[in-house]
Amino acid sequence: MGRFSELFTEADAAFDGKYKKELGKLSGLSKDEIDAVTPGAEDLRVYSTLIKVVEKASRENTSKAQLIEDIKELGGIAVKIARKIPEFRFFLK
Repeated sequence: MGRFSELFTEADAAFDGKYKKELGKLSGLSKDEIDAVTPGAEDLRVYSTLIKVVEKASRENTSKAQLIEDIKELGGIAVKIARKIPEFRFFLK
């Protein structure tokens, strides 16, 4: 566990941070919910990246405006996946 302790610390900080509720909902999306956006391997890659972006924002207390911009920069698939989270839906039109 020693070599992974930093990763656990970062994960704890993210899940206890500013966007913990959104991160929990995002992490809880099923494969079917993600595939409903766009089936295939690309959506899973984008989903994984999206989770990392929200984890980082949560850990660093990033503003919601900046987080929304970061999600938009990931592209249309990320925006569609993020819209499945009620707290993001309003900001991602």
